[in-house]
Amino acid sequence: MRKVQVLPRFLSLSALIECFVYVHNPKLAIGVLGLMLKNGYKVNVYVVNVILKGLCENGMVVEAIKFVWGLDKNEVTPDIVSLNTLMRGLCKEKKIDEALDLRFSMEKVANFAPTSYTYAILMDGLCSVGRLDDGILLLEEMRKKGLKEDVVVYSTLINGLCNKGYVSRGKELLNKMLEKGISPNVVTYSCLINGFCKQGKLKETTMLYDDMLDRGIQPDVVTFSGMIGGLGNNGMAKKAMELFNLMIRRGEEPGNITYNILLRALCKERLLTDAFQILKLMIEKGKTPDVITYNTLIKGLCESGKVDDAVTLFDSMLGDGTYVQPDVITMNVLISGLCQEGNLDKAEKIHNKMVEKKSLVDIGTFTVLLGAYIKAGDIVKAFELWKQLDQLNLIPDSITYSTIIDGFCKLSALNIAKGLFLWFRKKGYYYPTAFDYNSLMDALCKEGSLVQARRLFQEMLNENCEPDVISYNIIIGSTLEAGNLHSAKELLIDMSERGLNPDAFTFSILINRFSRLGQLEEAKKLFERMNASGLRPGVDIYDCLLKGFSLNGETEEIINLLHKMASKGIELDLGLTSTILECLCNVSEDLNVEELLPNFSQKNSEGFSIPCSELLKKLQKRLPELQLDSAL
Repeated sequence: MRKVQVLPRFLSLSALIECFVYVHNPKLAIGVLGLMLKNGYKVNVYVVNVILKGLCENGMVVEAIKFVWGLDKNEVTPDIVSLNTLMRGLCKEKKIDEALDLRFSMEKVANFAPTSYTYAILMDGLCSVGRLDDGILLLEEMRKKGLKEDVVVYSTLINGLCNKGYVSRGKELLNKMLEKGISPNVVTYSCLINGFCKQGKLKETTMLYDDMLDRGIQPDVVTFSGMIGGLGNNGMAKKAMELFNLMIRRGEEPGNITYNILLRALCKERLLTDAFQILKLMIEKGKTPDVITYNTLIKGLCESGKVDDAVTLFDSMLGDGTYVQPDVITMNVLISGLCQEGNLDKAEKIHNKMVEKKSLVDIGTFTVLLGAYIKAGDIVKAFELWKQLDQLNLIPDSITYSTIIDGFCKLSALNIAKGLFLWFRKKGYYYPTAFDYNSLMDALCKEGSLVQARRLFQEMLNENCEPDVISYNIIIGSTLEAGNLHSAKELLIDMSERGLNPDAFTFSILINRFSRLGQLEEAKKLFERMNASGLRPGVDIYDCLLKGFSLNGETEEIINLLHKMASKGIELDLGLTSTILECLCNVSEDLNVEELLPNFSQKNSEGFSIPCSELLKKLQKRLPELQLDSAL
């Protein structure tokens, strides 16, 4: 066309610019714009904004700014859309301060002021990087400039607050909105409902939902999805399904995201029949299950012990008519399920398919399979798999190394575990974690090598690897087994000084051991401390304390403890009932045991229940034929 001096029409060149932007090549679009200006076409700001949008969407915000500053203002002048596009691009790249500065520089150069929508973009950017207070300060700046606060501005701030977990502050902003006469919309409510659902505050969610309906605002797919997710996360999958059905009856068309949220909730609660009914409905509604759908169902089946069904579903996923490309998560979940079932042959076959498709090769899958081989004692297969890592240029991570060491510890192959631990560390492959030290210390203690375990514990501290509660439990337990009560108490003090709170297992091993050794005052102090910390003592702790009090003839302590047990709803199993009867057989005959005892029930392993008062009436008579078995 240029040879015969025929130039394309303005509309054709404009369309060409839009095409280049659409195919993510904004630089060619700039070239076309240059051609238009060179040949005298008067370019409007719309064309400029199309190019700006293309540059920003392709992560070329710096080029976009240079492009704007390079424009001849006599030929075309940027407008507020240009400013907003640049600001959105900067915020997307987390260059928030540059976006804030731009609102002043553009005002001076282009002679126009930011609008409420401009501020909404800036607020969204600030909230996305956690600068929530700065976002709210912009609201004050808007007021000073005389700009109208609208639902978009408030919804943006509320969304930012909710996304960062400050849902109550978001609710306060809603109240301010209403005080100012600004009507919220479905977006405003959806943000808050979603936020409260994530926090498990279903009462607040319901109140907001009712308020929304009272204002004549109809929930949309986003609103329903948030509520369905909230119910699912709080163990209320059946309620979530009821809400989903209501959504369908109202004529809403949920997308894959909503279906997948509900499926995850149902699978989490092992409601697999319901989950597959939802899958059927999804297909009937014309939706195509995606990889997330399949991953959710495969995981649900594996966790419910239906691994064969999971394999069948996986095969259907790869069918000609329904082919969905599996991802690393699919393979990891399936292989992990097969390994837990002990079906290593099938796991290996699927793994080999994965290796053939190199895009699905993942160190996590190798780690799962490696651990399964070691657990099964198939060391040859484990080392073959280890060699394969090198062939595929896969780099083991800390979990891989930890799995190997822990596996050999559990196999009681302690020498191999120690050797690998030292070799991995010497080679600088990884830095051992508390999990690694715990595996070795536990194995050493079970072997009776407490001295070596204590040495390793000290080495752990020297290497700046912070021990955790499990580390202390292992060492404290073995120290008590060795009869060194003083050292165990010192470890408990050291644990507290490091800011670690004893867990139920810590208290259990300490109370049990002190009780058996007649150190009942120490045991009682630990028992009170355990209760004060909000931990629930197990049946074994009550059993040990009762036996200790009985040996010391402390009848009052026995009665007091039984009252505590009754008030906490402790169920008496066969073992604990036997202990109580043994304790009460030794009390003074002058005491009316029945009057002193609390009213609670005894349950045996067969689910039979008998009132404790009836049981103790027989005991009170002191009949010679009264044996534990006959009493029960």
